[in-house]
Amino acid sequence: MDKYVAYVSTYTYGDDHGITIYDVDMENGKFTQKDRVKITNSSYVTITHNKKYLYSITDFGVEGYKIEPDGALTTVGSSSINGMRGCYLSTDYEDRFLFVAGYHDGKITVLKLNDDGGFEGICDEIFHKGWGNIAERNFRPHVNCVKMTRDNKYLCAADLGMDYIDVYSLDHVTGKLKLADIVHSEQESAPRHIKFSKDGSYMYVVHELKNYIDVYRYEDKNGAPDFEKIQNISTLNDYHASNSAASALNLSEDFKYIVSSNAGDNSVIMYKVDEKTGMLSKLFCLPISGDYPKDAALFPDNRHLVSLNHESNTMTFFSVDTDKGLIVMNQKEIKVDKPNCIIFHKL
Repeated sequence: MDKYVAYVSTYTYGDDHGITIYDVDMENGKFTQKDRVKITNSSYVTITHNKKYLYSITDFGVEGYKIEPDGALTTVGSSSINGMRGCYLSTDYEDRFLFVAGYHDGKITVLKLNDDGGFEGICDEIFHKGWGNIAERNFRPHVNCVKMTRDNKYLCAADLGMDYIDVYSLDHVTGKLKLADIVHSEQESAPRHIKFSKDGSYMYVVHELKNYIDVYRYEDKNGAPDFEKIQNISTLNDYHASNSAASALNLSEDFKYIVSSNAGDNSVIMYKVDEKTGMLSKLFCLPISGDYPKDAALFPDNRHLVSLNHESNTMTFFSVDTDKGLIVMNQKEIKVDKPNCIIFHKL
């Protein structure tokens, strides 16, 4: 059986270990702590497409690590992002550029990467501008996710303050971004996270405040991005807690399922993906035995699921029955302070 580790990023209130590495027991759906990494407020982590490096948000900017054969992390460099602390990061499909989303200052930062995983510096900085529709929280830009299309042509930036996704063309030499399109969400919906299907033909966008996923058909038409909305599907049951907020959005390793989570309702929802149409069909929406599931993900074999419960400071684990549409808690919760993000990595 293939061996995996899991990287869990956390906020660090009173502790300076923001990434915890776990050995993954695939058969029983369990984690065993392997190592902890010193880093402040690792609110999000990403792994390069070549699986060689891991990058993390930290207070001063971003930190880069080489992934060792046993899953341990060795520092390869760090860089300022010349702004407030980021909330999300990802690389292009050639792993030449790192994109950082700024929730607090509404900024996108592009960093050039070296072949050894280190940083050459900032290539581009773009501030989103304008006024949103909700006073207090969403009155200004909040870039919450930056994700390349799978053809590596366009960077999609979800702005949950402005209720749209800016689509930028990427200059693969300079790292400069140029606005190519804007995909508008409903007002006061707050687009939060973006994922693309295996072949890149479909884009999935979870909306925090209206608790649903929009599905778009995507193609590049004569050098211009084209997005057509084909589905809108709720992340909640018809009966649910009030003041819920959709949070996670993760595809299974085989791209056959999508998992999202609902804070407030404290539930996880799982959909089956139709590979031909890109459409989603709901399998279940069930409680996760914790408070504020910030992230939730299937194990790589789709037989188990883990929920990162930010306010109850726990990870909860479940066996998954996709045929019956059920999850069953399969072990005691693991205590972890302010968990935010999880990534599985095959050794």
